[in-house]
Amino acid sequence: LADVKGHVTFRDVSFSYDDQEHVLRGVDLDIDSGKTLALVGPSGAGKTTLCNLIPRFYEINNGEIAIDGMNIRDIQLTSLRGNIGIVQQDVFLFTGSIKDNILYGKVDATDEEVIEAAKSANIHDFVVELADGYDSNIGEKGIKLSGGQKQRVAIARAFLKNPPILLLDEATSALDTESEYHVQQALEKLMQNRTTVIIAHRLSTIKHATRILVLDKGGIVQEGSHVELMQSDGLYRRLYEKQYQEIEE
Repeated sequence: LADVKGHVTFRDVSFSYDDQEHVLRGVDLDIDSGKTLALVGPSGAGKTTLCNLIPRFYEINNGEIAIDGMNIRDIQLTSLRGNIGIVQQDVFLFTGSIKDNILYGKVDATDEEVIEAAKSANIHDFVVELADGYDSNIGEKGIKLSGGQKQRVAIARAFLKNPPILLLDEATSALDTESEYHVQQALEKLMQNRTTVIIAHRLSTIKHATRILVLDKGGIVQEGSHVELMQSDGLYRRLYEKQYQEIEE
């Protein structure tokens, strides 16, 4: 891939983990370059699976996925995945320093680039207050960091990598309210001018997405903005009202 714009298309895509029961069936989808798409739906609807097909973590059974019109099966994996950034709910950090973990996004980056990425991810101020700064050891799997701090290190990795395509899988769902606020701010900066696919259980975090897809039983059952979907008596409104009721209780 060269000069990637980030236009992602799914054409009649079906996928099964066991060649029997389809997790996704006949999905058609266009994600314009630089735009944000939110995926919502009940557990098991196929949201994470759909995201995992873009970097070819699994091979589809039928159909075609393309980036800028090029079938991803015709792209070298290193090139394909080099243009995709991923921030997940369960962040994996390595034993070592904060700097080492941020550098995982781009191993040949300069110290200045690492610091700039950390500033963009809202983690720099915390790091410079540590006794050893960026050389501070975070322990096994980042045990010395809070959940929000781990997420912001992962976001700094993505800033450093600077990919045209970004996949966010439940990136704030395990955080407390204050941590979610700081992480959400960092994510909004990261998403600018990138093709972004967001998976969210907390529907309040994607209310301002320009386009929301509702998945259920392996297919797209609704599509629109938050306002449009709330005006329709469908699955999205039921999911949103249920979450709001749980918050109230």
